[in-house]
Amino acid sequence: MRQLCRIHAPSGRSHHGLARRRSARSWRPRSATVVGPRGLTTVGPTDPRHCPPQLTALNIVEEDTLSETSVTALDSGRAWETVLRRIEGYLVAGVLGPGDHLPSERALAAELGVGRSSVREALRVLEVLGLIRTQTGSGPQSGAIIIARPSGGMAALVRLQVAAHGFAVPDVVATRIVLESAVMTALAEASAAAAGDAGDAASAASGPDLAAATELLDAMENPAGGPLTRDEFLTLDQAFHLALAVASGNEVIASMMAGLRDSIESYVRVGASSLPSWNDTSARLEREHRALVAAIEAGDASLARDRIRAHIETYHAETKVSSIHSPSH
Repeated sequence: MRQLCRIHAPSGRSHHGLARRRSARSWRPRSATVVGPRGLTTVGPTDPRHCPPQLTALNIVEEDTLSETSVTALDSGRAWETVLRRIEGYLVAGVLGPGDHLPSERALAAELGVGRSSVREALRVLEVLGLIRTQTGSGPQSGAIIIARPSGGMAALVRLQVAAHGFAVPDVVATRIVLESAVMTALAEASAAAAGDAGDAASAASGPDLAAATELLDAMENPAGGPLTRDEFLTLDQAFHLALAVASGNEVIASMMAGLRDSIESYVRVGASSLPSWNDTSARLEREHRALVAAIEAGDASLARDRIRAHIETYHAETKVSSIHSPSH
């Protein structure tokens, strides 16, 4: 369990031993608050549980490295946001990580000077974002535990933003081009690297795994249950693009793609309903998908980028969608 030490200065100010250094040779702390397995504990400078040496004398940092909030002076924001910022600070600083328990509701409430209901509200937000899981009862698995799903939290956050405000279709299209161009570059370069040293088994094995993406293409082209409906095809289409993002190994891009999935599907489906011939368009999309995979397997990053840009832009131009609510003709 990592420890967070809050050093209490004689003046009453407090400092977090996490990042920015300043000299403190003439200063001795009166006490420290330690975040340990049992939550927050205040100890004296001679207590063996005191902060590790590297977090005391010459490594004291200012309050603002974690949060602008102190126990005695909360900002004007909502109390649960104060709790959220403090926990975020622990995570960003690496003080707490996957598998660690958060301090108890009671300890966080006392530390931040907020009500326990505010702590519970902040924990609910973190749970919705997939960053923690909570479990009642006693034992090592009870309480709030940080889980190793940072990408899940990012995807959920993007989905919440989309649900609350939405994004303009041109912005979504432009973002797709940026993200998927990066995906194609990474995949093609990985293929080129693997092919460049084909005699090295380890290098060959490091090539991108396109199995999931190609299986989705097979399902689009040769569906086992008969011809696909337009919606079924488009669902597989979006899954194909997401599978490529996952195969790239870039968790940030994969998370952003997953978070934008609703926005992408919305404009794609609205546009499909206005096409003069869905059969012609779907056949073209199938050919373009295969061409994308071929460029990746050839290790041609420039060609792969050109093809994904054309793939996205051509569909958008063909459908003329400017709003996910009503297509503009």
